[in-house]
Amino acid sequence: MPSFFNSWLPFLYLYIGGGIFFLAGLLLIRKAKSIDMRLKRDRFWWKVMIFGFFYFVVFHGILIIAALYW
Repeated sequence: MPSFFNSWLPFLYLYIGGGIFFLAGLLLIRKAKSIDMRLKRDRFWWKVMIFGFFYFVVFHGILIIAALYW
């Protein structure tokens, strides 16, 4: 079985490190008032971005677990 450094460390690097930049981007969008949360369309895309990030975190984690233990 692969070690932690070959399986989970890249996952953590990708989603914690990348998540920090993703969060910074979301904060920048809010601070610059590039999104108007009063508009239904903007609220929809805001939710899509957040859901998409967590969707890929879960999907990638499931695939790693399947590869390691199946």
